[in-house]
Amino acid sequence: MKIVLSLFFIIISITAFSQRPGKREGNKQNQSYHDYRRRLTVPPYGLVKVKELIPTIKSDGEDNEALSIKDYESLSLREKFTYHMIHAESYRRNSGNIPKPKNEHLKIFAYIPDAFGEFAWSERQTKFLSSNRDSVVTLMLESMARTKKAGINFKQAILEVNAKEMIPGIITAYKSNAAVKDLDLLSLLMLLMKENEYEPFLLSGSYKKLYAENTSYQNYLNYSKSNEELIIKRATDFYNADKK
Repeated sequence: MKIVLSLFFIIISITAFSQRPGKREGNKQNQSYHDYRRRLTVPPYGLVKVKELIPTIKSDGEDNEALSIKDYESLSLREKFTYHMIHAESYRRNSGNIPKPKNEHLKIFAYIPDAFGEFAWSERQTKFLSSNRDSVVTLMLESMARTKKAGINFKQAILEVNAKEMIPGIITAYKSNAAVKDLDLLSLLMLLMKENEYEPFLLSGSYKKLYAENTSYQNYLNYSKSNEELIIKRATDFYNADKK
């Protein structure tokens, strides 16, 4: 009986310890940031019209969900931008579910999350982004200057069109958002340096840890003020060198 009671009190103690306010607060903060990382920026251009059209889409035999040619062509450039930013047309088989990382709010990941889960932009959609690159960049910069944020769809679009000229806007949005430190904006800066083969970054310890052979998609740098400042400085140097 004494053994049973002892075990009972041990279990109660462990449960109470695991439910300490600090632990609950940490879990809440991590979940909040997990959700924030996957939030879309919803453009306002023709939003009501676009939202009315999306439910009319009929899935094809491969589960793709593309707006009909007639409805798509009825949209203005800005309305198409809104459509692409909130709806991806191509279904991705075997996309897989990546387990939720712990302490996301304390990590600068090598890569950003997928914007649309099991879906991805279709060829028509990526072609729109590249063909209208200047307009897409302008619309994103206007939104980021206004909201001090860049949703995961904007981050993905920036990479899609290699919008390295947006680096100052990305840094401004990062510094201006007092509510949340969006560490994926730092990841975005590193990915732009990586994709453009900026040599000082390619030779850095950060690059080797995050992007060298046999590294994991989930590799990360611990967030620190020094890492933050180093990434921003390198990205600024890259932007200035690229302008010359």
